[in-house]
Formats: sequence, structure tokens, C-alpha cells
Amino acid sequence: MDQLFPDRSDTVDLAAAYAYPPTHRSWLRASMIGSVDGAATVRGTSGALGGDADRAVLRMLRALTQCVVVGIGTARAEGYGPVQLRPDQLAARRASGLGAAPPPIAVVTGSADIDPDLELFTGAESPTVVLTTEAAPAERRAALARRADLVVVGEERVDLAAAVAALAERGHRRLLCEGGPGLLAQVVVAGLLDELCMTLSPVLAAGDAGRILGGPAFDPPVRLRLAHALQDDGFLLLRYVPARDER
Repeated sequence: MDQLFPDRSDTVDLAAAYAYPPTHRSWLRASMIGSVDGAATVRGTSGALGGDADRAVLRMLRALTQCVVVGIGTARAEGYGPVQLRPDQLAARRASGLGAAPPPIAVVTGSADIDPDLELFTGAESPTVVLTTEAAPAERRAALARRADLVVVGEERVDLAAAVAALAERGHRRLLCEGGPGLLAQVVVAGLLDELCMTLSPVLAAGDAGRILGGPAFDPPVRLRLAHALQDDGFLLLRYVPARDER
């Protein structure tokens, strides 16, 4: 893997490249992948777009985070289970001061319509968090509360700012949002996106797949600033931060 920007280098320390900034506030980074022609999925999932480099970066992002945030649609489509850490991830996690326990998954679902008997709940070393609403049926919330850390944040829709605050109260300030497109768009609209880690996959997909963000167009568009660019085997691994002072 090579670094192309801001400096050229033929060696990359991924733990250093993706270290969270030294801040006491919550920091929400998102990780997404897309094809050269803009497809966020192939046959309904993002797996076919990935490669060794992309998977190495995703493993490192998970190693360095305190909580993985994901929308219910993506959790279902991608078959999410508890985060499992490999030896290299454990080493990076310990070095960053996070200990050896894997980060929990936090599922965003306004309806709480998810089976509490899934391995995502029953096999989790760190209890899975469910971020839901007052409008979710009481019986669903009660069933999930027996298996998960259930957090009600919002009346009809999940209030993402309140969700981030609730996660911070639990000690989870280094956050990694893995989508999907609808959730990520809401994160941007709420002004909560601090960083976007975007992999450009060297494939053409065509078809009717969505993009990495879904929903109404932003007006005006949200400008980003490139923080670093890596490349490996045709994959471009880009890290952006919002250019808030340029909007």
C-alpha cells in the first residue's frame, strides 16, 4: 500500500493514518465504498466491491473505534454479527488505549423491528446497543431490552444528535458509522460528520444500485477537504473531512 497524499510514501502505518484526533468531544467518522461509476452495492451488498486493501482499512477502523454505528437496513443486508478482532487489530486497539474488548455495534432503528435472538445480540461480548424511538412498539422494545442496551432517542425518528450524546455517556466517543446511505445522509444533515473514509473500488457496476448517500439533494452541496489518499492494487483509499469553513 502506498500513500499518495499529502506526502508520497511506499509504506503506510494504518494505525497512525487512521488515528482519531486528540479531542474530548465525540468524533464520528464514516466508512463507505463505491465503484468508479458510483454504485454503493453489487447485488444488494457492498462485499463484491471490496478487496484486500479495503478490508485491511476497515479492520483497522474497527480496531480504533469505541462503537460501530449502523442502520438497520445495512445490518440486515450485510448480515451483521458482533465485531471480532484479529491479533493485529487487538495490538492496535491496545496501543490506542482501548483495551482488548471488541467495540459494540449500535443499530439505528426507529421501529425496533429486529430479532433479539440474532447472533448480533446473543453472541456479543460487548452488549449491542439499539438506538430507537418512543414510537416503536412497547413489546419490541421490551424484548430487545432483555438482550441489548436499549436507548430511546427521539419520538417518531431517531434523533442522531441525542444518539451520539447517549453513546458518549456510555464512554463511546470515537464512533464509526458504516452506513447505510440513508443513515449517512441523515448524519450529514445533522452536522455530525467529522470524517469520511471512502474507498473507490476499481470496478464498473452499472445497474440501479444506490450511491453512498441516499435521500434529498443537499442544497448547497457539502464541501469536503482531502486529508489523505492511499492506493493499493487499483483501490483508492480516501479520507475526507468537511470543509466547514468553506461552505
